[in-house]
Amino acid sequence: MWDQEGAEKLFEKGDFLSVARMTLLFLLVTVASISIADAQSPATGQFVNILTAGTGGVYYPLGSVLSNRFAAKIPGTRPSVQATKGSVENLNILQQGRGELAFTLGNILALAWAGDAEAGFKGKLDKLRGIAAIYPNYIQVVATKESGIKTLVDLKGKRLSVGAPKSGTELNARNLLAAAGIAYKDLGKVEYLPFEESVDLMKNRQLDATLQSAGLGVPVLRNIANTFSVVVVEIPATAVAKAGAPYSKGVIPKDTYRGQDADVETATVPNYLVTRAGLEADLVYDMTNVIFGSIAELIATHPAAAGIKLEHALDGMPIPLHPGAQKFFKEKGLIR
Repeated sequence: MWDQEGAEKLFEKGDFLSVARMTLLFLLVTVASISIADAQSPATGQFVNILTAGTGGVYYPLGSVLSNRFAAKIPGTRPSVQATKGSVENLNILQQGRGELAFTLGNILALAWAGDAEAGFKGKLDKLRGIAAIYPNYIQVVATKESGIKTLVDLKGKRLSVGAPKSGTELNARNLLAAAGIAYKDLGKVEYLPFEESVDLMKNRQLDATLQSAGLGVPVLRNIANTFSVVVVEIPATAVAKAGAPYSKGVIPKDTYRGQDADVETATVPNYLVTRAGLEADLVYDMTNVIFGSIAELIATHPAAAGIKLEHALDGMPIPLHPGAQKFFKEKGLIR
C-alpha cells in the first residue's frame, strides 16, 4: 500500500532516494496485482475458433452448437464460429495457426496432407491433426424442372453453379463431372457461387442448376423446392465408381425435398473434424468428449448429424490423430 504521510515526511527531510524506492515498490506491487488479476480473468481464456463454411450449409449451424457446448462444458474457453469459403480455406487457416477446430470434406483433407497445389495448397499442410470422421456429405444437384435436366449428362450446355472457387464443393463438382465425361467448357455457363446465391439466381431464372455438397435437407435447397418446381438430379453409380475413393454410392431418399417422389442415386464423401498440432492435448480431449456428448443437440439443429457415429469416428482418417483425440478413443476402446 502507498504510505502518503510517510512519503511526505521523507520528502521534507530531503530523502529523495527513499521516496523513489517507495514509489518503485508501489509500482511493482501494482503491476504484479494487475498481472495476477489478468491471469485469473475469463477474458484471457483459451480461444477456440471453429471454422465452418457459408451460413446456408450444414457446417455453420453445427459449428454454432459446438461453440455453445464448448463454452458450457469446457471451463476457460472462449469459443467462436467463423463463416468461411469451406474446406480448403479452413485447412489453410488451421495450418497458419489461426483456428482450433475445422470442418472439412475427406477428399480435400487428403489433398491438403499431400500438398496438392491444384486443390489450393501451396505445400503439404503438415500441422493438421485429426479428431474424427463425422457424417457423410451428399453431392446434391438440383435443377429447375423447366431445364429438362434429369441426370448428370443432361448438364451439358446448361448453366450450373459449382460452389466457391476451389472449395470442397467445387472440387467435388469437377471430379464428378469429369467422371461423367463433362468438362466445364461443355457447360453453357459456370458460376462459382455459395449455396444461397446459387439458389437466388435459379429463382431469377439465371441458372439452370446448382451442385451442393452437404448433409441431406440443406435449408436453401428446401427453400427453392418449396417455392419452385425442381428436380433432384441423378449422379449414376457408374460415374461414382469412375471417380473412385473417397466417393461412395449414396441415395437421396424420396421426399427429402418437396416434389421428390422417388429415391435418387448420388455420390457421398465423408466429412471430418480436424485440429492442429501443438494444441494442448487436454483441450483437444475435452473438445472430442463434448463433440460426442452433443450428438442429440447436433441432430436437433440439423438431421445430417444423425450420421455421426462413435463407432465410425476413425473410418478412413487420412491424417494423424491428435494425441488428445487419441486418448479419448483409447478410453472408448476404438484404439488399443
